[in-house]
Amino acid sequence: MLDFLAEQNAPICGGSHLKRREFLQIGALGAAGLSLPQYLAAKDTHVKPGSDNKGCIMIFNLGGPSHVDLWDMKPDAPKEIRGPFKPIRTKTDEFEISEILPMHAKIADKFSLVRSAHHDGAAVHDAGWQMLQTGRRFTGGVHTPHAGAVASYLQGRKSDLPPFAVLPQLMGRGGGNLPNGQAGGFLGKAHDPFALMADPSKPNFKVPDLLPPDQIAGARLDRRRKMRDIVDQTVKNFEQTEDARLLDDNFHAAFRMMTSEQARSAFDLEKEPKKVRERYGMNRFGQCCLLARRLVENGVRFITINTFLTVFGETTWDIHGSKPFTSIDGMKNIVAPMYDRAYSALIEDLHQRGLLEDTMVTCLSEFGRTPKVNPAGGRDHWPQCFTVSFAGGGVRGGQAIGKSDPIGGFPAERPVDPGDIVATIFKGLGFNHTSHLPGPAGRPFPLVDFGKEPINELFA
Repeated sequence: MLDFLAEQNAPICGGSHLKRREFLQIGALGAAGLSLPQYLAAKDTHVKPGSDNKGCIMIFNLGGPSHVDLWDMKPDAPKEIRGPFKPIRTKTDEFEISEILPMHAKIADKFSLVRSAHHDGAAVHDAGWQMLQTGRRFTGGVHTPHAGAVASYLQGRKSDLPPFAVLPQLMGRGGGNLPNGQAGGFLGKAHDPFALMADPSKPNFKVPDLLPPDQIAGARLDRRRKMRDIVDQTVKNFEQTEDARLLDDNFHAAFRMMTSEQARSAFDLEKEPKKVRERYGMNRFGQCCLLARRLVENGVRFITINTFLTVFGETTWDIHGSKPFTSIDGMKNIVAPMYDRAYSALIEDLHQRGLLEDTMVTCLSEFGRTPKVNPAGGRDHWPQCFTVSFAGGGVRGGQAIGKSDPIGGFPAERPVDPGDIVATIFKGLGFNHTSHLPGPAGRPFPLVDFGKEPINELFA
């Protein structure tokens, strides 16, 4: 790792001398090994006119929650369909939800459900991850950018913090060996997310590379210039190259964050009262939700929270029913209470602080679960129908949009697919979903595919 505050030129790990290609590729200011120059650059020349105060928190429920057991219950269906849980009334006349989400029920007037989501991708986790976060299937080698990367490109940086962040870290394996969709794609590495790479629920949680002021001596801030000198020695007229300009932009963005008092303060959960932290839940997901609220307050445009890091080796929404996967009891006793507490705290907190109107909170997943309970007592992958939710960002709460058939197997009314869902996120951010990005080979690339539209009823 390069030490940008070192007194002398430092070799890369192992003592080898720095080469231009290594320098441009490594850029090692990274938090816990990530490249901050790579992840934090957001060039002002890319900022387009838009809604400067709009933001989004995307909660991605890795594993695929069972819509039939949570948000789209079928109490009149046969036992093997309806499952073991009962519906309860909520703070809206529009819908009931599961008894294992009692805190959701109390704030149901602030979020709306879309019960007719579906996609035609493979029933594997990473296929759904990619589709729901980008609006498109991975085809033809084209890496469509995450919705947060689009926000980074269109809105740019608002503060010392990065415009796009993933908490607590990027998704792990999904079993399909496919891209997970949590990247800048063809927009470039400059619009990849900043990933925390730490568990904010751990004691003495700190973000690496956010340096206290007493470690930033003015005489040592010329380290970036010295590193540029090394590169310039190896490449004639480097100053006039595009790489040089990008290098400057990246370094400025990275150094701006790592020396920022605002950034240190935003990530400092110790500033929160103990009762607030406990309200969110003293676990990884709960503290990530609290941290997301703090990042929104400090100007981060788009935050994705991964409820889990992978579907392997964790108790998740992936309720196949038997080990190594999660049982329905595991969902009832572990996953649902954790999720219920943190989500309701986040929505209430944003509302009380006057942030919810300008901050869309969307809860997505790669698919739902089979309508019929399997022999192990669980449910399997089912992309044919599932539920997603939206709150804030201009969305009117307390609604149920769309409808599934009597067993929750297929959309019966108002079907929506990943392109429509991402278009809805873009509308919440104030983007024109019919506009274009600079795509591969410089060709215009539409924000969403032709015919995909926001779920406008949510905003009615």
